[in-house]
Amino acid sequence: MAARTLPKTDVVIIGSGWTGLAAAYELAQAGQRCVVLERGKPRHDATSFAGPEEHDDLKYAHQYGHMMDVREQTLTFRNNSDQTALPMRRLGSFLPGQGLGGAGIHWNGQSWRPLPADLEMRSHYVERYGEQFLDDDDMTVQDWGVSYDELEPFLDFYEKVAGIGGNAGNLNGEIRDGGNPFEGPRSEDYPNPAMKQPVATTLFAEGAAELGYKPFPIPSANMTRAYENPYGAQLHPCTYCGFCERFGCGYYAKADPIICIYDRIRDHENFEIRFNSWVMRVEKSSDGKTATGVTYLDEDGREVFQPADIVCMNAYGLWNVHLMLVSGLGTPYDPQSRTGTVGRNYAYQTLAGANVLFDEEIITNPFMGAGALGMAIDEFNTGNYDAAELGFVGGGYIGSTQTNGRPIGHQPTPPDTPAYGAEWKRAVREYYSRSGGVLLHGSSVASPNNYLDLDPTYVDAFGRPLLRMTFDFPENDRRMAQWGQAKAREIAEAMGHVETIADWNRAAPGQSYSIVPYQTTHNTGGAVIGTDPATSVVNRYGQMWDHHNVFVFGACLFPQNLGYNPTGPLMGLAYWTLHHMKTDYLENPRPLMDA
Repeated sequence: MAARTLPKTDVVIIGSGWTGLAAAYELAQAGQRCVVLERGKPRHDATSFAGPEEHDDLKYAHQYGHMMDVREQTLTFRNNSDQTALPMRRLGSFLPGQGLGGAGIHWNGQSWRPLPADLEMRSHYVERYGEQFLDDDDMTVQDWGVSYDELEPFLDFYEKVAGIGGNAGNLNGEIRDGGNPFEGPRSEDYPNPAMKQPVATTLFAEGAAELGYKPFPIPSANMTRAYENPYGAQLHPCTYCGFCERFGCGYYAKADPIICIYDRIRDHENFEIRFNSWVMRVEKSSDGKTATGVTYLDEDGREVFQPADIVCMNAYGLWNVHLMLVSGLGTPYDPQSRTGTVGRNYAYQTLAGANVLFDEEIITNPFMGAGALGMAIDEFNTGNYDAAELGFVGGGYIGSTQTNGRPIGHQPTPPDTPAYGAEWKRAVREYYSRSGGVLLHGSSVASPNNYLDLDPTYVDAFGRPLLRMTFDFPENDRRMAQWGQAKAREIAEAMGHVETIADWNRAAPGQSYSIVPYQTTHNTGGAVIGTDPATSVVNRYGQMWDHHNVFVFGACLFPQNLGYNPTGPLMGLAYWTLHHMKTDYLENPRPLMDA
């Protein structure tokens, strides 16, 4: 049966997470008729995330109640091209969302800006150390095509939308105590104060300061006071309940796309959202130069064609890339010839650290936590240290957080404790309130051997080839993680009152990346931004080189991953793209850059 064709709309938006709803708000207010297609169901902070039901550790943290269903959509995975990729049958290393608000519902709330050197990474290292410093056989480091100064107003606006709390370390070039002295210049301070710190993170800050570092509070989307954002949304102070990551917030105390944006646009005459709508492909014109709209399956499983003048791809980054590949948008990356761009430069995150158990004098009360509650130092992030001396590029922040003391997930014990039985129970009772940790949250450089493509064997519930992920830690990142593990131990030892330190390293020598244990939901790359169509899928405005009316959003744009959580940078990019759409593209649709 042929697809049913609907009346044309100005803009069709794929996905209703942070970037999708931001696009709908900005473009609807600019007079564009916007149709948002969301594969999941409707939900709302007030009715779907209310306590005490939401505080169900088993249902939401361990059975992934708010995340995507891998029986409907999944991917295959392998470490290298010599292996056969196998389907991911259950969630593990990362947790994409599904439903209104996407993964922006169950995020922790850490919200960073990129460093200036992050956005011009290749230029930074070449200017400082020379071309020979970057190993192009193992790394495909490149600039983003947009500078920090250009992005700053849009990073600032996003922070106001989400009510981010923190201490400014660089306000219009003035370095200020209590903030991150390495950050790029801010035009304005954070809209909200920083979070109040508990015992464990305070000890981290004191120990780091004794070693000569400059600790500061982690920027947080967990509200520190009553706040009204630029769209008129009302947010409430955080209760430090310890149910942020993997949970929605029924208190309106964690910024998310529903309360911050959706409630302010849902009744607008130019806005429509259709739930249970699975986009199958983006359709192209007969000459292949533009998109004509999207074909999707409605809630009854019927195929529907939604024509549109503009297509905005706002799905989770992995699924943006998958949709490009199954739609024939752009040129797929070929790892043998290293040509093509769609699927190229997939990257992840690199983690190492030290778990700490304190002596009996320290009580940490871990149940009083929040997703972005913590302290950090930034001396070892991109551009902030001598890379030639340490022997790696990229970097990350080193910090200590107190996110939760939930009954299933928080069971700290000394390293030699049995995994069950009376001795294990005794240790959990003894150390539950005496735990902390130090973490290197490291970057991930892109490698020509890490990429996304279509699997030749497995298909999804709709008969389309599954997305195939090929990834392992580049040697650069292994060196960084090994160094960071030692630095984390050094700071842990300086915290004082420490009884036991247990080192850990996800990228340890000889240890391949595993898709099983949770690490971060920070998948990046595959549809990267840039100024050269030979190495990027979209131009510096987020517009596809090959199809000028297709605009792409999200962390799939990152040429390599930063040492930070991706939400702040991807939202800054979103507002940058939307600004140029409104001020330059809508009145004169065309390529905004020459290829």
